[in-house]
Amino acid sequence: MLWLVYDERLGQELLLCVPRQAPNSPGAMDYWLRTVNAVARLQHPNIAPVVEVGQVEHWPYAAYERSLGETLDERLSRQSAPLPIEAADWMAQFLSGLAFAHEAGHAHRNLAGSSFLIDTNNKVKVLGLEVVQEIFPADVNPANAVHRPARETAAEDVLCAGLMLHRILSGRQVLERADVADVLPLLQPVGHEIVRLGWETPHPIPDPLRAIANRATDRQPRQRYQIARTFLRALEGWKAAASSDDGGPIALLIDKLQRMGHLPTTTSQFNHVASSPGFAAQHTSALSELVLKDMALSLELLRRVNNSLKQSGAPVDGTVLNMQRAIAMVGLEGLEAAARALKPWPGPLNEQSAEALRSLMRRVQRAGQIAQALRPAGYDAEVVYLITVMQNLGRLLVQYHFPDDAQQIRQLQIPPEPTPDHPNPSGLSEQAASYAVMGCDLDSLGSAVARYWSLGDELLHMIRRQPSDAAVRPSSHDSDLLRLTASLGNEVVDALSLPQHKQQGAIEMVARRYARALGVGLREVQQAINPETAPPASAATAPGDQPGRVPEPKASPLRGKLTTKADTGPSGRQGR
Repeated sequence: MLWLVYDERLGQELLLCVPRQAPNSPGAMDYWLRTVNAVARLQHPNIAPVVEVGQVEHWPYAAYERSLGETLDERLSRQSAPLPIEAADWMAQFLSGLAFAHEAGHAHRNLAGSSFLIDTNNKVKVLGLEVVQEIFPADVNPANAVHRPARETAAEDVLCAGLMLHRILSGRQVLERADVADVLPLLQPVGHEIVRLGWETPHPIPDPLRAIANRATDRQPRQRYQIARTFLRALEGWKAAASSDDGGPIALLIDKLQRMGHLPTTTSQFNHVASSPGFAAQHTSALSELVLKDMALSLELLRRVNNSLKQSGAPVDGTVLNMQRAIAMVGLEGLEAAARALKPWPGPLNEQSAEALRSLMRRVQRAGQIAQALRPAGYDAEVVYLITVMQNLGRLLVQYHFPDDAQQIRQLQIPPEPTPDHPNPSGLSEQAASYAVMGCDLDSLGSAVARYWSLGDELLHMIRRQPSDAAVRPSSHDSDLLRLTASLGNEVVDALSLPQHKQQGAIEMVARRYARALGVGLREVQQAINPETAPPASAATAPGDQPGRVPEPKASPLRGKLTTKADTGPSGRQGR
């Protein structure tokens, strides 16, 4: 209970926080006073400082200054619902204080609107920590009793915080209950209710914030935020992305890139090969084939070439996105320098995370190979492959630099166990899962890094995968055709990752989606998946080519920029 009182001794108003049920024994009273006094020693900007801890007759209390602000209930009753960015800021401050208390071994156990203080400057504080405590029989001393695990009490606090976020964003009480504690027994799996943000809200809710709020109250407990710090990180990530400031997951990722590089090299023998006498005599096609086997080295060369062109101030017509051309531009010494700059496998990853990264790399490589097989006539195979890889840049970087977040994102995509009420449950989409974990989608992370690497706007367009829920429309523009081809390769691999009984239907659906735009059918897609089944006479032709003739590329400025093949070796000699 929260009472507004006037203290005649101090001559000021106080907020008096009192448990709804008084301690039932002297031992319980001593334990309550000792615990709340320990909380009073916590110092954090988002935890309300305790003025006094005491008892009147058999009722203990914790007193707080009224000048700290008004409760959330008071604020929402006198003004309209705040904007989503303001609501996220309030909850982030609240979670910051709650996380600090949890990490110090304390819990709240009865979070509600009255636990949420907001001052005139929109500074938020948590009020009432440890005022509500577990009830034991009168003959049991709480100091010697077995308490509920701290992880469970913390998870319940976080769930209540999620319910309060729904209350703020929706502008109405959750399940028409004024007290958050009354909502908990109604939620699945204990009850039958589901709490999700509706579409009729006072303000439009951005998709990332909607995903964060809905994850906080997911019907499956394992899908919810288990600790306040994780919930806080997702909100702060979205706030930073929404306000385009210097914080958030993008800034953190770029900081890690500067310190640890983008990916570890998978070709440990490359430096030894590069120093061999016959290496310099190889044609650029042989060198590019060797480089493309190492995803980290391929990306490093693209980064170096395009960044150096930008820094030189020379006029640059597009983005260099052909490995042979990149090798010809940097030369053998530049190639060796790029190889030496990479960290050896597996970098800072443990064995489990390293295997997850290796598995993702194999999946991306296969997507690139399928996209190469399905590319329209006249397009460079290396360009198609590298665009396909770049469409997965965000996924690769998150798996390397934030393996725990990558694991959370994968888990949220796994459908929960079916129940009688929900016989066919579905997991979150990758975008919604990344929103719920990081507050930012993986494609945005990849695009931010590509921009940081000085890659051109045209490439930034091409590395955006075609949204799975958007229609695929034909286009005659080269950049659109390349983007769609890479997206097709990635979607085919996504279909192959489904359970066996769902793969064929998913592949047929992907083939139908892209048939009109790229001129491919189910037969071509199946041949790209299993190239050994392709007829020998047409093995060297791309979809759309006529067997027996070499396609002549159409005149195109983009093709000239992105697919020009280098005819000279790295030493400047004419290639043989």
